[in-house]
Amino acid sequence: MTRYQSIPTGLDGLVEEGRVHRSLYTDRAIFEREMTHLFGGTWTYLAHESELPEPDDFVQRRLGLRRVIVTRDGEGRLHGLLNRCTHRGATVCRQAEGKAKRFTCPYHNWSFANSGELRSVPLPRGYGPSFDRAKLGLGKIRVESYRGFVFGTLNQSLPPLQDHYGTALSILDEWLDRWPGAEIKLRRRTHRLICNGNWKLIYDNAADGYHPGFSHASLLRMRKARYGGGVDMQWTLGDVDAGLQTVADARNGCTFIDQRAEIARYWDQAAPMPGEEAYAAQIRARYPEVAERALDVVVGSGMNLNIFPNLLVIGNQLQVIEPLDVDRTDLIWYATALEAPNLPPEVNTLRMRLQEDFPSFGEPDDLANFEECQAGLSIPEMDWVHVGRHMDTGAEYDGPRGLTTGPVSDELPMRVFWTEWLKRMQSDDEMRAL
Repeated sequence: MTRYQSIPTGLDGLVEEGRVHRSLYTDRAIFEREMTHLFGGTWTYLAHESELPEPDDFVQRRLGLRRVIVTRDGEGRLHGLLNRCTHRGATVCRQAEGKAKRFTCPYHNWSFANSGELRSVPLPRGYGPSFDRAKLGLGKIRVESYRGFVFGTLNQSLPPLQDHYGTALSILDEWLDRWPGAEIKLRRRTHRLICNGNWKLIYDNAADGYHPGFSHASLLRMRKARYGGGVDMQWTLGDVDAGLQTVADARNGCTFIDQRAEIARYWDQAAPMPGEEAYAAQIRARYPEVAERALDVVVGSGMNLNIFPNLLVIGNQLQVIEPLDVDRTDLIWYATALEAPNLPPEVNTLRMRLQEDFPSFGEPDDLANFEECQAGLSIPEMDWVHVGRHMDTGAEYDGPRGLTTGPVSDELPMRVFWTEWLKRMQSDDEMRAL
């Protein structure tokens, strides 16, 4: 079994076995290094191909603090372009999404193809023979896509995406293949929340099976009283270590909560959705042969997959972490739809209703905790954050795929995160644009 081992000291010994220093959440210099060495130094999720389905579509995203335009050129190829004119440095794209064959800088009208090449400059006679248009295109990042999920990096020595995140991507396959032949599509609008806390507090929580029965107790107990037992994660109330949920190290900073053993029937155990009875009746009447299977894929998958450093797959939704400052983070939820010839369209209506649920009723609990953690971590006389739950209780074992696995309340995911975090922060890999 691959046991958690002591992390080699670095960054002045701020990461130790079972604990990390509070300054990792509060120090601006550390945050700024993260924005170059993590967000840019490893594969970072940028977008989903369904957000730019046609030639010449684009969306604007961030790679750390860098503004990046993810484009699909006229031939359908994907590109990641640094949103910075090579003339005087202004951004060339100032829309969140759209369609464009070219991006023209409003400052001096230098114009770039949506694949990055400099196409034209006004009054070209002002430039002499030393002017090399071929060297003045937009900066490009490495971009690779896996089953529609687009990742980017500035680390030219990083292994290909599938080699780097192979284990996590095999788990992602299970999430994608719940309905055979279906394709995941992202809805065009998002549920966007601002957290006045460090981005790592959100990742810490993403595979934390210790907190739901406490942080979300009022929501879960209200639903039990109103809708009956077994609804909406009520198995988190009580001794979760005695249950069947697990958490695992999915390698390279990725982590995985598996709740599926606790779910007898997805539809029966779902959170309540507006109009669910009417939609369920329509599905059963119109599609009797597939109705029960279709209702099950309305509901979350019983899987939380966290792909280092910023993509969280939660239920049937995606959550993307976008750091803005050392104590300020955008948290963006995306609803997902399923497209398949034999899937009732009402399924996606219900998936949207369910997507509105947790960000509205559960995520405020988490945000309150994150912000209070940030406030508490500002106290200088208390240095350390404990991440040692189940580190030495003997509860961890070799699970499926040979992954180190523990009870759902194990803080193994935090230790996994900090191992990869330190590796990237101490790396001397060269980060550069293409």
